[in-house]
Amino acid sequence: MSSKLKETAGGDRPVPAPADAPTAPAATPPVAPPVAPPARSAPAPGALAAKVRTLAPSMTRSMQRVAEAVAGDPAGSAALTVTGLAERTGTSEATVVRTARILGYPGYRDLRLALAALAAEQAAGRAPAVTADIAVDDPLPAVVAKLAQEEAQCLADTAAALDTAQLEAAVTALAGARRIDVYGIGASNLVGQDLVQKLLRIGLIAHAPADPHLAVTNAVQLRAGDVAVAITHSGRTTDVIEPLRVAFEHGATTLAITGRPEGGIAQYADHVLTTSSARESELRPAAMSSRTSQLLVVDCLFIGVAQRTYESAAPALSASYEALAHRHAPRSPR
Repeated sequence: MSSKLKETAGGDRPVPAPADAPTAPAATPPVAPPVAPPARSAPAPGALAAKVRTLAPSMTRSMQRVAEAVAGDPAGSAALTVTGLAERTGTSEATVVRTARILGYPGYRDLRLALAALAAEQAAGRAPAVTADIAVDDPLPAVVAKLAQEEAQCLADTAAALDTAQLEAAVTALAGARRIDVYGIGASNLVGQDLVQKLLRIGLIAHAPADPHLAVTNAVQLRAGDVAVAITHSGRTTDVIEPLRVAFEHGATTLAITGRPEGGIAQYADHVLTTSSARESELRPAAMSSRTSQLLVVDCLFIGVAQRTYESAAPALSASYEALAHRHAPRSPR
């Protein structure tokens, strides 16, 4: 959440304040503090390599050196103190600690424990696979094999890094929502449409406007008890951040599904679900893996909501299947 906060008119929730906002006088009587969102747990050891692949592009070069060192040699790095790792990577102790925190660990000690566990997994043959980039002269069988391996790895990385406390909180919000808006642009809107279709099948009211102006005007109508979901791999898509901000400021519970939680989207999100994807390359400017990992999170959300609302979801699903059954049955010849 942004460090610059102000209280909403209702006094029950913080929202980011404009940089030039005047300092408000102390409120009297004092307002009860907002309920803190679920704590985000540190990633499992097996997710460390995935976190490095996902977050390294947005790090400074010195932090990238630390991240690449711990992912490339977890056993050796785990044996080093914070000073030793800083010396090995030509950085500072502060950079090492900041890198550990960006990777999801409270401090370097927690990162060392994860590195030791990851080294044990590698020794046991359970280390994450590394997929080679696709070359311009790769034969099609090699392309198929590389893509399949990459997609499988991205799904495994996303599952390993998914914060289940945040997922539980998101499912709870969706299951009790009066109305659900889903924001996404381009390929992310297709993922949003998938979520909306699933939710509609179990009787929930959901929308996924493709037009960014309509998304904002929809967001203005949201209130407490509603949920807004933003889907953006980069975390920086203005046409997705803007409606989420409006929904946040109007009191809706907000969720972000993103591969870059540091990209700006998280400041308006009550709950953040992080996805993984492969690096984009010359032949793959928009890697399919970003959508694959988003769809995995969408399926997790849907199954969780369907479980929570099973008494109403099951009849709704049956009714929707029955309503469409005649469209799937073979037609008799005339």
